[in-house]
Amino acid sequence: MASKLNQLTSKACQASQFVAKHGNVYYKQLLEQNKQYIQEPPTVEKCNLLGKQLFYTRLASIPGRYEAFWKELDYVKHLWKNRQELKVEDAGIAALFGLECFAWYCAGEIVGRGFTFTGYYV
Repeated sequence: MASKLNQLTSKACQASQFVAKHGNVYYKQLLEQNKQYIQEPPTVEKCNLLGKQLFYTRLASIPGRYEAFWKELDYVKHLWKNRQELKVEDAGIAALFGLECFAWYCAGEIVGRGFTFTGYYV
Protein backbone atom coordinates (compact mmCIF):
# COMPACT_ATOMS: atom_id res chain seq x y z
CA MET A 1 0.00 0.00 0.00
CA ALA A 2 2.84 2.35 0.81
CA SER A 3 4.46 1.71 -2.57
CA LYS A 4 1.21 2.62 -4.32
CA LEU A 5 0.99 5.79 -2.27
CA ASN A 6 4.55 6.69 -3.27
CA GLN A 7 3.71 6.02 -6.94
CA LEU A 8 0.62 8.18 -6.69
CA THR A 9 2.56 10.97 -5.04
CA SER A 10 5.22 10.75 -7.74
CA LYS A 11 2.62 10.88 -10.53
CA ALA A 12 0.86 13.84 -8.89
CA CYS A 13 4.18 15.66 -8.61
CA GLN A 14 4.95 15.02 -12.29
CA ALA A 15 1.48 16.22 -13.30
CA SER A 16 1.80 19.42 -11.25
CA GLN A 17 5.22 20.12 -12.79
CA PHE A 18 3.80 19.61 -16.28
CA VAL A 19 0.90 21.95 -15.56
CA ALA A 20 3.23 24.54 -14.06
CA LYS A 21 5.43 24.42 -17.16
CA HIS A 22 2.76 24.22 -19.91
CA GLY A 23 -0.44 25.42 -18.26
CA ASN A 24 0.00 29.14 -18.99
CA VAL A 25 0.63 28.55 -22.69
CA TYR A 26 -2.40 26.27 -22.94
CA TYR A 27 -4.55 28.82 -21.10
CA LYS A 28 -3.56 31.66 -23.42
CA GLN A 29 -4.05 29.48 -26.52
CA LEU A 30 -7.49 28.40 -25.32
CA LEU A 31 -8.57 32.00 -24.69
CA GLU A 32 -7.26 33.11 -28.07
CA GLN A 33 -9.10 30.35 -29.93
CA ASN A 34 -12.38 31.13 -28.15
CA LYS A 35 -12.22 34.92 -27.88
CA GLN A 36 -15.49 35.30 -29.83
CA TYR A 37 -17.29 33.82 -26.79
CA ILE A 38 -15.70 36.12 -24.22
CA GLN A 39 -17.88 38.96 -22.99
CA GLU A 40 -16.21 42.28 -22.33
CA PRO A 41 -15.70 43.41 -19.63
CA PRO A 42 -15.22 40.04 -17.89
CA THR A 43 -16.74 41.00 -14.54
CA VAL A 44 -18.83 39.25 -11.93
CA GLU A 45 -21.81 41.41 -12.88
CA LYS A 46 -21.53 40.30 -16.52
CA CYS A 47 -21.36 36.66 -15.42
CA ASN A 48 -24.47 37.10 -13.27
CA LEU A 49 -26.29 38.73 -16.19
CA LEU A 50 -25.34 35.88 -18.53
CA GLY A 51 -26.44 33.31 -15.97
CA LYS A 52 -29.84 34.98 -15.66
CA GLN A 53 -30.15 35.22 -19.45
CA LEU A 54 -29.43 31.51 -19.80
CA PHE A 55 -31.94 30.59 -17.08
CA TYR A 56 -34.77 32.70 -18.46
CA THR A 57 -34.04 31.68 -22.05
CA ARG A 58 -34.32 28.04 -21.05
CA LEU A 59 -37.48 28.85 -19.13
CA ALA A 60 -38.94 30.56 -22.20
CA SER A 61 -38.17 27.49 -24.34
CA ILE A 62 -40.39 25.20 -22.23
CA PRO A 63 -43.64 25.88 -24.15
CA GLY A 64 -41.97 24.99 -27.46
CA ARG A 65 -40.53 21.79 -26.05
CA TYR A 66 -43.89 20.97 -24.43
CA GLU A 67 -45.60 21.38 -27.79
CA ALA A 68 -43.00 19.21 -29.53
CA PHE A 69 -43.47 16.50 -26.90
CA TRP A 70 -47.22 16.36 -27.53
CA LYS A 71 -46.68 16.23 -31.29
CA GLU A 72 -44.36 13.26 -30.85
CA LEU A 73 -46.87 11.59 -28.56
CA ASP A 74 -49.66 12.13 -31.10
CA TYR A 75 -47.44 10.58 -33.78
CA VAL A 76 -46.84 7.51 -31.59
CA LYS A 77 -50.58 7.24 -30.89
CA HIS A 78 -51.26 7.42 -34.62
CA LEU A 79 -48.70 4.67 -35.27
CA TRP A 80 -50.28 2.53 -32.57
CA LYS A 81 -53.77 2.96 -34.04
CA ASN A 82 -52.48 1.96 -37.50
CA ARG A 83 -50.12 -0.77 -36.32
CA GLN A 84 -51.47 -3.15 -38.99
CA GLU A 85 -49.83 -0.92 -41.61
CA LEU A 86 -46.57 -0.76 -39.68
CA LYS A 87 -43.48 -1.64 -41.70
CA VAL A 88 -40.87 -4.07 -40.45
CA GLU A 89 -38.26 -1.27 -40.43
CA ASP A 90 -40.38 0.87 -38.10
CA ALA A 91 -41.00 -2.05 -35.77
CA GLY A 92 -37.27 -2.84 -35.73
CA ILE A 93 -36.39 0.76 -34.88
CA ALA A 94 -38.95 0.76 -32.06
CA ALA A 95 -37.58 -2.55 -30.73
CA LEU A 96 -34.01 -1.25 -30.82
CA PHE A 97 -35.06 1.92 -29.03
CA GLY A 98 -36.76 -0.12 -26.32
CA LEU A 99 -33.70 -2.34 -26.00
CA GLU A 100 -31.45 0.70 -25.69
CA CYS A 101 -33.66 2.17 -22.96
CA PHE A 102 -33.52 -1.14 -21.08
CA ALA A 103 -29.72 -1.31 -21.47
CA TRP A 104 -29.32 2.23 -20.07
CA TYR A 105 -31.60 1.26 -17.17
CA CYS A 106 -29.45 -1.81 -16.44
CA ALA A 107 -26.25 0.23 -16.68
CA GLY A 108 -27.70 2.79 -14.26
CA GLU A 109 -28.60 0.04 -11.82
CA ILE A 110 -25.08 -1.40 -12.00
CA VAL A 111 -23.52 2.03 -11.43
CA GLY A 112 -25.93 2.70 -8.57
CA ARG A 113 -24.81 -0.49 -6.86
CA GLY A 114 -21.18 0.50 -7.06
CA PHE A 115 -20.33 -1.45 -10.25
CA THR A 116 -21.30 -4.81 -8.79
CA PHE A 117 -23.32 -7.24 -10.86
CA THR A 118 -24.83 -9.20 -7.98
CA GLY A 119 -25.75 -6.32 -5.73
CA TYR A 120 -23.72 -7.74 -2.86
CA TYR A 121 -20.33 -6.55 -1.73
CA VAL A 122 -17.98 -9.48 -1.60
